[in-house]
Amino acid sequence: MKILLTGTTGYIGKRLLPLLLEQGHEVICCVRDKQRFHSDTISDNPNVSLLEIDFLKDVPEVPEITNVDAAYYLIHSMTSNIEDFEKLEELSASNFMKLAEKTGVKRIIYLGGISNSENLSKHLASRRKVEDILGGTSIPLTTIRAGIIVGSGSASFEIIRDLVEKLPVMVTPKWLNTRNQPVAIRNILECLTGVLDHPETGGRSWDIGGPDIMTYKEMLLQFASVRGLRRYIYTVPVMTPRVSSYWLYFVTSTSYKLAVNLVNSMKVEVVARDNDLAKLLGLKLIRYKEAVELAFQKIEQNNVLSSWKDSLVSSSLDSSLLEHISVPVNGVFTDKREMLISTDVERVKQNIWSIGGDRGWYYGNILWRIRGFMDKMAGGVGLRRGRTNPDVIHTGDTLDFWRVLAADSSRSRLLLYAEMKLPGEAWLEFRIIEKEGKWYLKQTATFRPKGLMGRLYWYSVAPFHFFVFEGMARNLIRY
Repeated sequence: MKILLTGTTGYIGKRLLPLLLEQGHEVICCVRDKQRFHSDTISDNPNVSLLEIDFLKDVPEVPEITNVDAAYYLIHSMTSNIEDFEKLEELSASNFMKLAEKTGVKRIIYLGGISNSENLSKHLASRRKVEDILGGTSIPLTTIRAGIIVGSGSASFEIIRDLVEKLPVMVTPKWLNTRNQPVAIRNILECLTGVLDHPETGGRSWDIGGPDIMTYKEMLLQFASVRGLRRYIYTVPVMTPRVSSYWLYFVTSTSYKLAVNLVNSMKVEVVARDNDLAKLLGLKLIRYKEAVELAFQKIEQNNVLSSWKDSLVSSSLDSSLLEHISVPVNGVFTDKREMLISTDVERVKQNIWSIGGDRGWYYGNILWRIRGFMDKMAGGVGLRRGRTNPDVIHTGDTLDFWRVLAADSSRSRLLLYAEMKLPGEAWLEFRIIEKEGKWYLKQTATFRPKGLMGRLYWYSVAPFHFFVFEGMARNLIRY
C-alpha cells in the first residue's frame, strides 16, 4: 500500500514508520522540520519519501501525494499553548483534510483518546473535535481511541517513573483515585498496522485498553512493585488543579503546560467501551505490569526508539528548529575554547556525543544541577528531561535543558540551543577540527542578550563560565 504518515517525528510516528516499511508499504512522511527527521536504518530505503508540511499553515499543492491508500493522522498540539491548543488542533486537522480531499486519499486512520465520560477535559474534548473534523467527509475514517499508553519513553510512563523512583512517600491529589485502562505501546502499534488489512473498520471508532482497569494510585503501586520498591501513597481532597499541576511539574520532568492538561484529563475516567477490535485483529492484550517490564527491557538495552521528551511538547519554546539553526555573530557574547587533542580523536568525539543526561557535563555537575533547579523554579524545563539514549543523539533530540540543532557525526559537530528560561538566547557548539595536521576541540558558547537584563545576566555568570567551560573542554579531551 501507499501510506501517508503525519506526525512522523513524534512518539508514535517514530515507532510506526519502521513497522510499515517492514510490511512492505511505500510511506510518504510528512514532517514540519526536515531537520528533525532521522533514521539510520531507513535513510536509504527506496520506499520512504519526505515532505515538509506545516499543517498549522495553509497547505500548498503537493503533486507528490497521489493514489494514497491510507493516511495516518498522528498530529497532536496539546501542549503548544495551555489556552489555545484546541484551536491549533482544529486548524491542523482542517488543513490536513483539505490535503486529503485534494490528493484523493482513500482512507484515514486516527489515533485519539478514550472519551466516554459526559464531562470531558479540554484535551479529550479536543481529541473528539478532531475526530469529527476528520470524519466529516466521504473519506472513511478509522478511529482508534486509546487509554494511557505504557511504553519506554511515553509521557505517562516517564512521569510515573519519576514519581515512583523519587518519592518513597507521596501526598497526592484525589484524582489519583480516578479509574483508567492503560494499554501497552505494543498493542497500540499492532492496532494501527492491523486495521490496514481490515477496511471494514472504516467509518467506526474503536476503544483500545489493556486487560486491567485500575486507578492511577494502583498504577503507581504496581509500577513500584515491578521496580522492587516500597511506596506509600496518601490522597487528600484539598489540592486544586493548579496545585496539582505544580506538584507534577516540580517532581517530574514534564513541562508545566503538559502538567496542566494531564491533570485536567486525569480527573476524567478513561475506560474503554466493549468492542471486538482485539479479537478482529488477533491481538493478545498485555497486562499493565508486563507492559512496564517490557518498557524496562528496552531501557536496559539502550533501545528506546522514541521519547515524548524529544518532541517539542517538552519544550518551553514550541518553535521550529530552523528558527535557531544559524548561530548569530553580531551583538552577542561568546566564550571560546580551543584545545589540542593529544588522545584518540574518536574517543573525544564519543565523549561529546555522550554529554549530558546521567553522564553529566564533565565538570561542575553540581553547578549544572543548581542551574537546572533554578530554571525549574523559574518555570523552565530544568535538567530532568535528560537524554533518550546514553551515547546516540540526533537532531531534534532533547539534552537536559538543551535542544539538539545539529548532530553531524561526519563533520564532528554538535550544536545545542538552550530551552531554559533566559533573558536572551544561547547556543553551545562542539566541533573537532584539523589544523596543520593536528586535531583540536573547538567549544563555543554564544549568548544573544535581550535588553539590559540579558547583559547583566551574562556578566553575572561569566565567572562561573570561566571555570565550567574551561573544565568541560579540558575533561572532554582527557577522558
